[in-house]
Formats: sequence, structure tokens, C-alpha cells
Amino acid sequence: MIVSFEPATGAELWSGPVGDADAEVARARESWATWAAQPATNRIETMRRFVNVMRAKLDSFADLIARETGKPLWETRTEVEAVMAKVEISATAYMERTSHHKQQGQMGDQNALRHKPHGVLGVLGPFNFPAHLPNGHIVPALIAGNAVVFKPSEKTPAVGAFLVQCYHEAGVPEGVVRLLTGGPDQGRALASHPDLDGLLFTGSSRAGMALHRQFADTPNKMLALEMGGNNPLVMWDVKDVGSAAAIAVQSAFMTAGQRCTAARRLIVEDGAHEPLIEAIGKLIDRIIVGAPHDQPQPFMGTVIDNASAEAVTDGFLALMMRGAKPIKHLRRDIADKPFLTPGLIDVTDVHGRADEEIFGPLLQVIRVPDFDAALAEANATRFGLSASLVGGAPELYDRFWANIRAGIVNWNKPTNGASSAAPFGGIGLSGNHRPSAYYAADYCAYPVASAEAPQPRASIAVGLKDA
Repeated sequence: MIVSFEPATGAELWSGPVGDADAEVARARESWATWAAQPATNRIETMRRFVNVMRAKLDSFADLIARETGKPLWETRTEVEAVMAKVEISATAYMERTSHHKQQGQMGDQNALRHKPHGVLGVLGPFNFPAHLPNGHIVPALIAGNAVVFKPSEKTPAVGAFLVQCYHEAGVPEGVVRLLTGGPDQGRALASHPDLDGLLFTGSSRAGMALHRQFADTPNKMLALEMGGNNPLVMWDVKDVGSAAAIAVQSAFMTAGQRCTAARRLIVEDGAHEPLIEAIGKLIDRIIVGAPHDQPQPFMGTVIDNASAEAVTDGFLALMMRGAKPIKHLRRDIADKPFLTPGLIDVTDVHGRADEEIFGPLLQVIRVPDFDAALAEANATRFGLSASLVGGAPELYDRFWANIRAGIVNWNKPTNGASSAAPFGGIGLSGNHRPSAYYAADYCAYPVASAEAPQPRASIAVGLKDA
């Protein structure tokens, strides 16, 4: 059995049997051809019925996500709304990026471009957005005509089971979307299954690199990796300190810092940084950390579990041991619960800082002498997911945009909160050039180019002996 517990209370929430990857892939393999043979309009209409099912269950689904992740209820409602919005975005992207085209030639000849689904795709989902992020793979995969075997995170299986039930209630055949519950062993079994035609992954860079190595011997299989980031937030020549502080808090601490696009490094001008850091500190002091259903609603809830809380706390302490100066201490006020207060720490004098993603509410401040140094510091990472510049004139942003290495580059906006109507992905250890969101259509079907004529007409004009 696999058991899920509520992070905020420790109460058991859900339990179910560990699944069998062989059985789930076999069931999907039996079903996908019939689904793929339907017109795309039928598949899109089925997904629109899924939106209606989801709308009727919005409150109950948001409550379940909140209880299983520890996120505030206001945030999980926005997650369910994003799940619903994904359908029309994906339908539009499918018709735009993978539609059929024909170009007429002479004598009835034509060149045609069509797209085919891959077949059976595996989806490995994360715990931080356990509905929105896997749904962002599953919906475009289904619209394209694939069958899906979905393995949710072992930390959020209840949300995964609920999501799959909603697909089935909407009319997606049970064999076309399969749920595989379990832990890392089941994930590995799915990823390595010989009858899988591709894998769509969202998770840590460490796991993504392991999958990349595993798929090296199977170039025939699609692999889309959406991984983490050590994201820089550069604040320079800021006029509105209050707004900048709010952007820093939103970037670093929403979802308790458990977003792949969360700001991990705050890069500021040395000597001009004090008012900004003071404003951020005052805003941190006002942040409410609490359980999902607390009133007033908290800004942030728990991290996903006690092990994660310990890992983030250990990361904070390790920086202190190496000479970092705490500005706001990251605290764990309830020993047996994964509630953390936001941490702000100056790491400027820590030499050889580890380029790692500390997945929690911790923002590291780095002071630099000039904007060239700010750009160099921002790019001093193997990752390349999200980056943001706050402040400066348009010319400075143009310079930032041209030189920063990231797949998402913002100006006077947080590093997180990317739109599903745009491509989403990064470079370096943040992805493998398979951006999701609007561009998910690209990896859910492959193009087939055809030269077609109503009848064979051919002759060889050169290189033949006389008859």
C-alpha cells in the first residue's frame, strides 16, 4: 500500500495499492489506437467535458490539493482553475502547431504535412503542483491522440487519483488514461518500460539527468524534461522600493518556495541595497504561515513533508556555517510539522557557493559592485529556467535580456507565475529543449511530410542506355 498524510496535521488522508507498470502500460497499449483514430475535434470535445466535470468539483478538488500539499486554499483554487484553462490553451496550440497543411502542385500533385501521436506516453508528476503540472502534459497528449500512463508523486497520490477519475467521468476511455500509484520503483519501471513511446517528466534536475542517461540508448522515444532552477532575481536602480519588495517576496516565498521558478538568489548593488533589504525584511515579518484552512488565510503553508523541512533547514545552517549572515532566520517553530518561516540570508562572502536548488522558502542575497558583475553572478549557474530584472530603464532590460541565460526572462515581474499560453522551459540543467505549456503540442505528436500524386508518373532522363 501507499499512504498519503496531510503535512499540516499529520493525519492520514489516502491509501491505495501500489500499481503494476506492466499492467498499466499494456492496458494503455490496447486502447490508444482507437482513441487516436477519432477525429481531433472529438478528442477536444471530450476534454471540454472534462472542464465541466472539473468545474463542478472545483471546491472539493481545491480542498483535496490543499490538504495533501499543505498549500493555502486560495492557492489551490487557482491551481484547479489553471487545470481547466489548460484545455482551450492546448486545443489552440494543437491546431496552430500540429495542424494539417496541404500545398498544391502541378497536375494534381501536392505536398502534405500531418502529425501523428507517438502512442503510449508516460507522465511523471511532481508534488508541488500535483494537478496543474501533470495535467499540462496529459491534456495536450490526449488531444494529440496518445494514451497516457500517469504516475503521480508518491507524496500526492490522492490528487493524482482524483484527476484521473475526472478524465474518466468526462468520457476519456479508462484504457486511455491509466493511473500508476507507487514510489521511485514504479517510476523507474514506467520510465524503462519497453512498450512506452515517450516520457514526460516534471521534477528535480538530479532525477531528470538520470532519465536522460537512461534514454540515451533509445533515441526513438520522446523524452521531455521539465526540471528545476537556481533562479536569479536582479534588482537594480529601483525607484519603487515597496513594489520591489513585494516582487521579491512573491518570487521567493509563494508555495513556500516550492516552485521551480522561485527566486533563489537576490542580486543587488552593494551600497545601494539597504533600503530594499529593509523593506523585504519588514514584509517577511508580516507573512502569515499557516494551515490550508486557517483564517485569515496564510500567505504560505507547509513544505511537503518533514524530510523536506529538514533539508531546507540544513541548507540554511550550512550557509551560516560557511560565513553567510542571516537577515531573517529560517525557523521551524513546530518540531514535528513542516512549517517553515521565510529565510533571508546574505551569502556575498561565502566563497565557492554550491550551485543547487534549495527547494523551500530561502532567499540568498548577493551584493555586487556593478551591473556587469550582476549579470555574471546571475549567469553563474548550471541551471537556466527563470530570471527577472526589477528596476532600470528599458535599455538596461534590453541588455539584461540579451545576456541572461534562461528560458523565462521577466522585467519588473516575479520570476514565477509563468503563463500557460506561452512556452515554458529552460536551458542547462533546467530542461532538454522540450518546453511545455503552449509548446507541449510539439512533443505530443510528430510531423509526417508527404509528397502525394493521384497516379504514378515517372521517367528517367539521364544515365540509361538506348532501348
